[in-house]
Amino acid sequence: VQLQASGGGLVQAGGSLRLSCAASGRLFSDNVLGWYRQPPGQERELVADIGSGGITNYADSVKGRFTISRDNDKNTVYLQMHSLKPEDTAIYYCHAKNRGDYWGQGTQVTVSS
Repeated sequence: VQLQASGGGLVQAGGSLRLSCAASGRLFSDNVLGWYRQPPGQERELVADIGSGGITNYADSVKGRFTISRDNDKNTVYLQMHSLKPEDTAIYYCHAKNRGDYWGQGTQVTVSS
């Protein structure tokens, strides 16, 4: 499985961004797609993930501001981010749990105050 992420960039605090990640290759029915992030000088952390059936899971820090969704026909996962804060600044990584762990390339999100 290969993951190709897009989106990200520079935005002012309070703004919005949308990340997309397209998966190529075979996805098993029990796959989970998600987003992790790694702020500067910190460890990588889960932002949100979504199972193939649509069950979602969010980090407490993004609940109510971020929405994860997926299009199973396109094997694509999205992360809509609203009310962005400077502390959301990080490299965001797409992830697939598909009877193994797969990572996309990171995409930088920078939120200015």
